[in-house]
Amino acid sequence: MLTVCVAPADPPLIVESVRAAGGEVVGDPRRAEALVWTDSRPEGVRDYLTPSVRWVQLPSAGVERWTREGLVDSTRVWCSAAGAYAPQVAEHALALLLAGVHRLPAAARRRTWHRDQPGTLRGSTVAVVGAGGIGRAVIPALRALGADVLAVNRSGEPVEGAAETVPFDGLAAVWSRADHVILAAPATPETYRMVGRDQLRALGPCAWLVNVARGELVDTDALLAALRAGEIGGAALDVTDPEPLPDGHGLWAEPNALITSHSANPQARLDESLAERVRENVARYLRGEPLLGRIDPARGY
Repeated sequence: MLTVCVAPADPPLIVESVRAAGGEVVGDPRRAEALVWTDSRPEGVRDYLTPSVRWVQLPSAGVERWTREGLVDSTRVWCSAAGAYAPQVAEHALALLLAGVHRLPAAARRRTWHRDQPGTLRGSTVAVVGAGGIGRAVIPALRALGADVLAVNRSGEPVEGAAETVPFDGLAAVWSRADHVILAAPATPETYRMVGRDQLRALGPCAWLVNVARGELVDTDALLAALRAGEIGGAALDVTDPEPLPDGHGLWAEPNALITSHSANPQARLDESLAERVRENVARYLRGEPLLGRIDPARGY
């Protein structure tokens, strides 16, 4: 039996997923061997990290808040929800890319009849930077629409469905080869503002940049300047830096910018997906199997 504290809130779906997997839910963290944290913020979690807690399940795929607080270390096992939300976020990324390529943002703003010349993904090359759960989920959809995929991951180990996989240290050569880019990489010191003016210029005036990862992967000032100068086709952003994007920010006025306010993972599916991840990891823990989404403290994800 595994004793699990679900906190600070204890949604019925999460509680039932623990029990369905064979765990016992306890209210006192001093009796718990595992902690399922249900708040997207790290504030207050230290009060629940008792000596008995050997494993912590976090509710989010991105864990930069937790690593910056110095919480994720080797004293216990930490798991993110990486991959748990991949299908719905990948669907959103594809929708953003299609909207951009087909020039829907400009069409939505138009108030007079105008025959446009939209593009197509067929025959294009899409770079998926960060070929983890989201990246791997979007690749089959891109291929089904006739696009070739350049996958970028840390190791360069081949990703199923990609025409080519490039290691992260070879990313500099990818920008000029891609017609469009989807960012799905984790936020780490290595990925901080990895997309700047030089990368945007290399993409070219027809390219769309889609970001469903974290806003700080992109230099916002450089992106705004590139959009104003016509150096890229457009940007479709579910995440921004800063976030939330302030009213009156220049990106709101750009006709080739599409912003969806961090809504790629709808709340209705979020709870179900997290509950499924908790159920799977509790069952794996009890069987002595590797846990999904285990965080490497050295890498920060």
